Amino acid sequence: MLAPTARSVAASVLRRVDRDGAFASSVLDTELGRARQLDSRDRALATELVYGSLRVRPWLDAQIERHARRGTASVDPFTRAELALAVYQLFFLTRVPAFAAVNEAVDAIRRERGAPISRFANAVLRKLAVEAAQRKNESPDLRADEAIWASTPEWLRAALSRALGGDGAKAFLRIGQSVPPIGIRVERKGERDAWLERLRSTVPDATLEVGGVSPHAILVHGAGDVRGLPGFAEGAWSLQEEGSQVVALAVGAKPGDRVLDACAGRGNKAAVLARSVGKEGALDAADVHPDKLERLALELGRLGLAPRATFPIDWVVGAGDCVASYDRVLVDAPCSGVGTARRRPELLMRRAHEDLAGLASLQERILLSASERVVPGGRLVYAVCSVLREESEEVVRNVLDAAPSLELAPFDGDPARELAQGEPTLRLLPHVHATDGYFLASFRKKE
Repeated sequence: MLAPTARSVAASVLRRVDRDGAFASSVLDTELGRARQLDSRDRALATELVYGSLRVRPWLDAQIERHARRGTASVDPFTRAELALAVYQLFFLTRVPAFAAVNEAVDAIRRERGAPISRFANAVLRKLAVEAAQRKNESPDLRADEAIWASTPEWLRAALSRALGGDGAKAFLRIGQSVPPIGIRVERKGERDAWLERLRSTVPDATLEVGGVSPHAILVHGAGDVRGLPGFAEGAWSLQEEGSQVVALAVGAKPGDRVLDACAGRGNKAAVLARSVGKEGALDAADVHPDKLERLALELGRLGLAPRATFPIDWVVGAGDCVASYDRVLVDAPCSGVGTARRRPELLMRRAHEDLAGLASLQERILLSASERVVPGGRLVYAVCSVLREESEEVVRNVLDAAPSLELAPFDGDPARELAQGEPTLRLLPHVHATDGYFLASFRKKE
């Protein structure tokens, strides 16, 4: 068996995404864990190959299709992955010589699929190498912009343009060219600088810096699996993307508050809320998936926290056993996930325009149902990891029409209050705030 390389790791990830519908980030973590002999540069290259090629995968496939006389419908996942990686290297990684990109792909296909398929691959890649050479004087950024825009479904380009404007839509997609950092949430923000220095000394080859919008955030590049670093096992910090931290803090939970995390998932935001309300307050968590609530309890336990109660609830059906009233409720609703595209580029190829109407209806029903648990004068925060109007302003408008007891109100928690500049809604954008994309809205229950 050949020793793993950055390229072979990337090819394995692309095959799993292509064949099994797997999420690239989790598969990449697994593959890099198996290939421990790779140094930091090769690990970074593997990551760049995976994320870069997935962001322009439809464009890459289109280039291959142009030179495949019999089409590519019958090409197996192994060959498809190798071809895509080679074409990505030819057009977007100028530091990789063209002959090396072609030969590595052809050799891998010959070993795995035999000589006839490798001859097909060689013919296609040689033609594309000539085309790439003819475009070598073009700006790499402009070439990447063209490929990213062409690889984004037409309906999504239109939806992003409606929400962000034409230039904003292109900037949103362009930011996905760079691999996003790993987000760390330091449990007590006053300890962030100390943990930053300690972690820097532990992984001197990595890049660590404070976040730009969350006072708890440290952003990490090139440190591998950070869960093995000092502080994680002891509960001093947790993994959480910076924008997600802002969502939890936007609730404005204070000591003594009764708070409900209505769509709690695995508990990142619930942990922020539980720490904010303190022992004198109460944090309850609900989710439609009972197994996620089990993981939530374990995660909070690692941090020395605990929910007062957990409820497996389908809010579309009703509130189930959750009959209490709350000072503050967070609804982090299921959504298209478009805002996470820089972290999960494969999502852009899997969503369809038809998904939006169903998701928006689901979001409205969850928000209306959960709002009944808010006390008069209490606060309700709605959040989605999407930037599309169909899942943001339009949902807010429909909920206000259906629930006269709700009104928009400025955020009660920083940094959302400051970022929104007193407005009751906020859009976090990767090209503006260096976070994933989110929409947040703050409601108040009329007294």
